[in-house]
Amino acid sequence: MEQYLIRGGNSLVGEVEIGGAKNAALPILAASVMTDDTVHIENVPDVRDTNVLMDAMAGIGIIVKKEDRHSVTINASNINNTVVCDDNIKKIRASYYLIGAMLGKYKTAEVTLPGGCDIGCRAIDQHIKGFRALGAEVVLEHGMIRTKAERLVGSHIYMDVVSVGATINVMLAASLAEGKTIIENAAKEPHVVDVANFLNSMGANIKGAGTDVIRIRGVQRLHGTDYAIVPDQIEAGTFMLAAAATKGDVMVKNVIPKHLESISAKLIETGCEVSEHGDQVRVVCSRNLRHTHIKTLPYPGFPTDMQPQITVVLGLAEGTSIVTESIFENRFKYVDELIRMGADIKVEGNTAIIDGVSKYTGAGISVPDLRAGAALVLAALSAEGESVVDNIRYIQRGYEDFDIKLRNLGADIRVVERDTDYRNFKLLTS
Repeated sequence: MEQYLIRGGNSLVGEVEIGGAKNAALPILAASVMTDDTVHIENVPDVRDTNVLMDAMAGIGIIVKKEDRHSVTINASNINNTVVCDDNIKKIRASYYLIGAMLGKYKTAEVTLPGGCDIGCRAIDQHIKGFRALGAEVVLEHGMIRTKAERLVGSHIYMDVVSVGATINVMLAASLAEGKTIIENAAKEPHVVDVANFLNSMGANIKGAGTDVIRIRGVQRLHGTDYAIVPDQIEAGTFMLAAAATKGDVMVKNVIPKHLESISAKLIETGCEVSEHGDQVRVVCSRNLRHTHIKTLPYPGFPTDMQPQITVVLGLAEGTSIVTESIFENRFKYVDELIRMGADIKVEGNTAIIDGVSKYTGAGISVPDLRAGAALVLAALSAEGESVVDNIRYIQRGYEDFDIKLRNLGADIRVVERDTDYRNFKLLTS
């Protein structure tokens, strides 16, 4: 099993290039099956989740050709099955996007229930509500979601809770439904907008993405397109907070600064300098960090996917900070690992009360999920001494070349698999 071996204490300095957004790439890849024409997608992140999804798509007859590491050509004209039960796809959350895509095009789909990180209840009831409102039958049995419809007809759908996944899934199916669909209380995240833009580039008629009301007029067919995925807001935010945690100076390149405003605002509150330069954001931390309070909210609020990373930073800030998690109830599972490194954090329900400490110390730590894993790496980079980080497969689900990008900024981090690798690392870093 692979691990990260990290010797902390180096300030991160330099430039880092941000890749395509994983959370946009997954539904966009799924949406490419909605046309018989060829679709070319660029800026696809080379991470485990996207590769698992593409393998599952290839398994049902879709031609998936990687032109290079970040470009893929997809043709679904010879799809031979609308049942997706690949063992690997059970491990990722994004499997459910194939339901909306295939239901829209073929009026039937059977997909294994989604997996992913265990960060709390992520029910699919709003997805089911939306599909049924469009006229589909939906049954959950034997670990599968089975959907079918004689025809899909546009409807007025109010989401009981703001759900990115449900908003996207209903948008996919409704794009090829008859008539007009209105989604109220829709998610407004950048990747929702990106999926809508992708569908529109294929001939869909979607308006209002990025607001809480999305209007979709169904079309008879979609056509091929060339499309580039937006930069990853969460990867960018992670490197911005890495600069803060290590008292560094990092230029984060290939970003959309508007998408990062809630993160930038909190970094400024902690005493960091944040400046925008076109499609780049620079974060400089040259003074002691100050405490602040965070509450995760749907976009444009502070992202739940950035909560573990900001908690690591606030654990090193002077004074008492409070972090309130309003999206997922199990998102503080990583706190016990931070406490092993010397953090002073108390979790009460959905709130973490953080009394800042002067430093973390290296330790053996285990990653519980994707974003917490990235956060624990930031803690190890800022810590005194060495850390061994287990279960890095979670991190590899959503961060491309994480260790390489960190090394290019001056981090002392290595991927190892065996005890001999660890011994060699000790010799090299002693």
